[in-house]
Amino acid sequence: MVFLCQQLLGISVQGFSKGKDGGRDAKFVGTAEIFPSKSAPWQGTVIIQAKHTNGHNRNFLESDFFSVESKSNIIAKEIPKIKNLKDNKQLDHYMLFSNRKLSAIAESEIRTHISTKCGIPEESIYLCGVEQLESYLKTFPDVPKRANLDPINSPLIVSPDDLAEIVEALARNTNIVREYIEHPPTPRISYEEKNRLNNMSDEYATALRKKYLKETEQIRNFLSAPENIEYTQKYETVIDEFNFKIIAKRRDYQLFDDVMNYLTDLLFNRDPVLKKNQKLTRTVLFYMYWNCDIGEKSDAETD
Repeated sequence: MVFLCQQLLGISVQGFSKGKDGGRDAKFVGTAEIFPSKSAPWQGTVIIQAKHTNGHNRNFLESDFFSVESKSNIIAKEIPKIKNLKDNKQLDHYMLFSNRKLSAIAESEIRTHISTKCGIPEESIYLCGVEQLESYLKTFPDVPKRANLDPINSPLIVSPDDLAEIVEALARNTNIVREYIEHPPTPRISYEEKNRLNNMSDEYATALRKKYLKETEQIRNFLSAPENIEYTQKYETVIDEFNFKIIAKRRDYQLFDDVMNYLTDLLFNRDPVLKKNQKLTRTVLFYMYWNCDIGEKSDAETD
């Protein structure tokens, strides 16, 4: 968070050690570089807080995080601290980051609530959810590197939106899930070599091939059809993100089994379309791997 805020506000953002924070995890004093914009940057003291949850698919409006009626949720507990900083002229602007989903309704309701309770103008309050966090990490690719983030152990950077549109379009074509071909496509390198290069276990590779191989040609036909060029472009965007943000950075000792399971679990938790079409989502991910679009490839392999 500190590295990200240094990009948005300035290099002098100061982070604090764990413990009682008095309502602040980091602080910036001065004129922001690019936030909320270069033409109208914040000036003064910016107090920054981060509220992390280990749960998947959580949101800002859950009762443990925010509720007007309750005084035991996270926001309610922070209100007195924020107000104290404001009253003592130690806060001009307030930023709250969380790896929860933030809807427009939640953003407006919580920002208004903090403003009313603490006497801070609404335009001086900023809430950042997981969607915007992922956008920032794509905009500032040096931030994960500086923070030494391992993509396999950190929140998924890849946006599921494009993949969800592809899966939804495939689901509308019933042939994709009902029609099987007798002769599977020929891989660009042998499946065994692909698995060796990527450290995928024989047991896992065999299970994937047995369950999903027969459907890969139908996906190939769908993506290669001229009328589906929009989905082909989205597919290319997805594989680029998977390769450059996740797969390329995985640790050498991790099995590719772990990578595939990690991706599918998080995608199901992030997007209801993908969760509804779990088999088809897994099939598309297998297609990416089988078609050598994700994962390591032979040096002799050409597109």
